[in-house]
Amino acid sequence: MTDTITHTTTAVSVATAPAPRELPAQFADLAPYADWIFDTWRPRYEKRLASTMGEMQAFYDAILPRMADIIEYCNAFDLDDLPDDARNLLLLTFAFCEASFPVEAWRQPRVPDSGAADITLVTEPAL
Repeated sequence: MTDTITHTTTAVSVATAPAPRELPAQFADLAPYADWIFDTWRPRYEKRLASTMGEMQAFYDAILPRMADIIEYCNAFDLDDLPDDARNLLLLTFAFCEASFPVEAWRQPRVPDSGAADITLVTEPAL
């Protein structure tokens, strides 16, 4: 399934992650950001490009204070045997990384002075 998100004049296709996007109960406060949960890098990148700075800042502000708790929770499981809700939580941290540079440094979704440049990721680590 694919959703199309329009940002300014550019339509960006964002492949949705398999449902459900449930999180562990103790992280229910992060459920409003479940639309950032994707299995691979490309949809996270496209979500970043399609998001406003306000949306990214809200996402960043919600995740950052919970990051130590998230890492502690995920570390309780073997990476190859993560329950679905813990896997979704880990994928949310990947999305946090995707949003962190725009929020902390660039103050815009795209890399400054990159024009229409795009990144093609040939391979990425399996999760």
